[in-house]
Order: sequence, then structure tokens, then C-alpha cells
Amino acid sequence: MNPNPYLGEDLQALAATVRRFAQERVAPGFLERDQSRVFDRALMREMGQLGFIAPELPEAFGGLGMGSLAAGVIHEEIARADLSFSYINLLASLNSQILSQYGQPDVVAPWLQKIVQGEAICAIALTEPRGGSDAANLRLRIERVGDDYVINGEKTSISAADQADITVVFGRTGTPESGAHGVTALLVPMDTAGVTTSRFDCHGQRAIGRGSIFFENVRVPASHRLGDENKGFVQVMQGFDFSRSLIGLQCLAVARVSLEEAWAYITERQAFGQPLSAFQGVTHPLAQFDTEVEGARLLCLQGLWLKDQGLPHSAEAGMAKWWGPKLAYDVVHQCLLCFGHGGYDRGPMEQRMRDVLGFQIGDGTAQIMKTVIARVRAGRKFVPA
Repeated sequence: MNPNPYLGEDLQALAATVRRFAQERVAPGFLERDQSRVFDRALMREMGQLGFIAPELPEAFGGLGMGSLAAGVIHEEIARADLSFSYINLLASLNSQILSQYGQPDVVAPWLQKIVQGEAICAIALTEPRGGSDAANLRLRIERVGDDYVINGEKTSISAADQADITVVFGRTGTPESGAHGVTALLVPMDTAGVTTSRFDCHGQRAIGRGSIFFENVRVPASHRLGDENKGFVQVMQGFDFSRSLIGLQCLAVARVSLEEAWAYITERQAFGQPLSAFQGVTHPLAQFDTEVEGARLLCLQGLWLKDQGLPHSAEAGMAKWWGPKLAYDVVHQCLLCFGHGGYDRGPMEQRMRDVLGFQIGDGTAQIMKTVIARVRAGRKFVPA
């Protein structure tokens, strides 16, 4: 890892340790997991036992209290080996933050221990069939009945939908006109009566998968509410600034390893009596992308550093989320072309390109991220939508 202002010796040593694990244990199954679409729970437990899942979580909840940058370097190294598998780290960091901040300790503490240990997967269910980015216009209905909440409706395009043990579910408790101020978040164990799931045949990220979750008169105790009633969206969504910076790093890690392989390949491959690296038409695109990847990575680390300092970081997170996945896709595409037909065959480059594409859609599109940035810079009242 190249030294930079954000990563001291301790974090560089952590990254080196995670890279060894990722190369020895995660990378060998990269292609096979994509083809079989079977997620390796044993490998997830192994990762948890090493402390590589949600290390930023306070020690009281089973974490290591290490900060957001520590989570970032772990995300990079796992994603470098397998972006789909690193989704576990992303879901754990995002959802553990939500559960620890907004859940009742006696309800969430056992689940947080399981998440950190790699014993449980927590999904987050926001997107619905009628709209993804317009999350304030949710239709899934949550009604208070005595000491319970009753859930009816559908969530769709949910990562790990059919594999999750618990899910953070957003639904409407207020009137349709209440928008973001009528949404409540609940923790729902996936073995609760009335919960069913389906799985999609996706282009990439096939090991973790995506699908729909259906709720038919699903009852959960009121103690499972996360945050205040009707305030779930406004409160809980703040955690997405954290995950957006992590997503940028995950995708850029894939771009970085692809560039490393492409640089090595063009010095070995011969054409017209010279290595490919002798031709500017081959090296200049890689040089440009290498420059942009370095800059984008620093931006992601800046967002995590700001979070660790308790400073505003919504704009930086939005920048990381729209730029990182798009840049990574373009980089992997160019690297694939350097390998010619060898890159186009089913293999690491082809799978990486499929995997990173999904992050241009999920967890907030580029258009939404640019609106977030505009609201920070110009003021929310001047950028209403």
C-alpha cells in the first residue's frame, strides 16, 4: 500500500494483514462463487473471527472501536479479491451503525455480536417496486397494533434478500403526504411468520445476490423499532454518508488491481516486435486512469477521515459514491481491452466489470449523489429536488 496522509503505520499494517487473508482465502473462490451463486458462510465466519467485519463498531457491541478509516482499508482489500464478497463488510458496517445508534440495546446487542463474528447477515430494505431513488415516497405499510408493528408490502432489489438473517425495513407509518417524515424503520428477523423472499438472476454481484422481500401481516414487537416513529428515514439515512465512501473505496480497489495486472501484461505481451507498453495508444489511457483512480481514492479516504473527526462529510460521500463506481467500470473496461480476447473470456476482468456496474445503480444513483452535493454547496432550499 502506498503511504498517504490518511493511513498511518497501524492502518497500513492492518491492510497488509487483510490482504494476506484475502489473497489466500477469498480470491481463490472468486470465479466459482459467481458461477454457483452460493455464498460462503464459513469464509464469512472466518473473516469475523479475525476482526475484519465492522471493526469501527464500539467494543461494547463486539467491535474493535477502530474508526471508519480502518473499515475502509479492510473494504479495499476484501473487494480487491472479490467485490461481491466484500458486500458483507459493507452491509455490516452500514447496518451495525444503524442498529447501535438507534436500536434498543437489549434487542440489537445479540445481533450485533453475530454480525461482527460473521454469524449473521443484515440486509437493508428501502427500495420498492414503484421507485428506488424516491425513497421518501415509500408505500410499504407499517401499522401499530398494541405492542406490535404489523408490516404489509414488498421491497425489491435488496442485496442479500434471500440470505439475510435480519433486515432493516423502512415503511410508512404516517400519511402518504408526510413524505420522509412519515417513515419508520424496524429490525425484522427474517424467520418471522409472513416473510418470504425471491432471488433475481443478476448481471453481477451474483454470490451475494439481490431479490425481493414480501411481507404479509408480519408482526414484530415495538421494541424492534429503530429510532423514533415517523422519523426513521430522517434519522437512519444519515448513516448512508458512511457507506457511500466505503462503496467508492470498494470499487476503486477493483480498479487498482485491474490496473496493476494491465501494466504487468502490456510489458510482457509482444506486438510488431515490441512489448505493448512501447505504444502510447496503450499506455496513455492507463496512465490517465491511474491518475484519476489515485485522486478518487484520496477523496474516499477524506470522507472517512472527516467522519472520524465528527465533521460534515455528505458532499465528499456523494462524490465518492457517484465517481468511484463509474470510474472503476471505465477502468476495468480499458484494462479488459488491453488483454484482448483473453480479457473478454469469462474470467477476472470480465467478472469485475459486471460486479462494479451494480454500484452505479444500487445505494443511490449518480443523479441522486449529484443532487446531494448540490444541496450541500448551494443550500437545500435552493435545490428542492
